[in-house]
Order: sequence, then structure tokens, then C-alpha cells
Amino acid sequence: MINNNLSLHHKIRTSSLAQNAPLLIMLHGYGSDENDLFSFASELPEELFIISVRAPYTMQPFGNAWYAINFDAVQGKWSDNEQAKISRDLIAKFIDEATKTYPVNKNKVTLLGFSQGTILSYAVALTYPEKVKNIIALSGYINKDILPQDIENKEYSKLDFYCSHGSVDQVIPVDWARITPGFLNSLHIKHQYSEFPVGHGVAPQNFYELRDWLIQRI
Repeated sequence: MINNNLSLHHKIRTSSLAQNAPLLIMLHGYGSDENDLFSFASELPEELFIISVRAPYTMQPFGNAWYAINFDAVQGKWSDNEQAKISRDLIAKFIDEATKTYPVNKNKVTLLGFSQGTILSYAVALTYPEKVKNIIALSGYINKDILPQDIENKEYSKLDFYCSHGSVDQVIPVDWARITPGFLNSLHIKHQYSEFPVGHGVAPQNFYELRDWLIQRI
């Protein structure tokens, strides 16, 4: 089911619960759309209310992005961090809209991101920790340039992260992801970090592990 009344285009799978359902929001990667991660929905607990969101920037000839990634001879590959911050704040606004619109529990919000969607999930959780509880961060990394400056003063005690990466990822180097556990430790944030012998994707055993992790927390 698709709903376009909120600020971001999205599709939903309703919960088996009539009210107060735990909410899972999916954020796809660069060049994809809301249908990509939604394929996970049929394998996830039926009590979850699932929303898969489409990123706001349209790409040609198809696909969407949370922010531009540019390639040039001088700077090489670089990200548009100002666009990323706009998307970060847009997702935070969307969480508020979704928890008011749908029969979900605003205290049980999980973000599930892949690649660019993971980078945004980290940024949303670390900027607006009061809006989310669990974060599933697949094949991404923490971009410190889109985090708040007062990060040491924020309250992160209720956050819990599941982070995973492919050890032979050719798109986002695994070394970038390996920095994550130390960074989260420095902020005293609960987390689990796993690697799998795959490239830029989610191996079956990776999915089963994240599903078990999520089931224990909803």
C-alpha cells in the first residue's frame, strides 16, 4: 500500500496489531527506491508496521538519492553534505508525521538503512536520538560532517545499533565501517557489529542475524 500524503513518498505494510505497533522505517541506498528494501518485509515479524521511504532527489534515467554523490578529476568522489543534512532533517520530520498518522508506538521506532540510507540513519539517530530507538545499519558508515557539533552533550542511552558490512565491499570500504564500533563506544551507545564475506549487499546469514536482533528488541 502506498501513501503520498506525508512529506516523503512511501509504501507501507500494516501491522497485525490494531494500535501501538512497533514501527520500522526503511531507507534505501543511492540510485534505488522504496521497493528495494521492502522485499524484506514478508520475512519480518507481522506485528511490525513497516514503512519504506523513497529518497527525495530523483536521478536520471531512474532511481533516487538522499544526496548527490559527485565525481570529478579534482576532488575525486565527494558527497553533497548540505543536501545530506536536508535529507537528515526531512527524515526526522517524516518520523513525526508517521507516528501521528499511523497506529504505531512513537517510542518503538526502528530505522533500517542500506548504504546511503545507513549514512542517513546514523545521522538521524545521532542528531535526533529522542525520535528513534533501534537502528539497523547495513553497508554504510558514519559521516561526521553531517552530525551535530554538540554530540557529546546528547542523550544516547536508549539507542541500540546493529551494524554490518561486507568484508569485500567494493563500494564503501570495510575500513570505513570498522571505525563505527569505537565511535559508538566513545558515546557509550549499545551496538553490535558484524562482517560477512560479501560485497556491497546483504548476505542471507546477515539478514537472519539482523532479524533475530530486531525480534529481541520489539
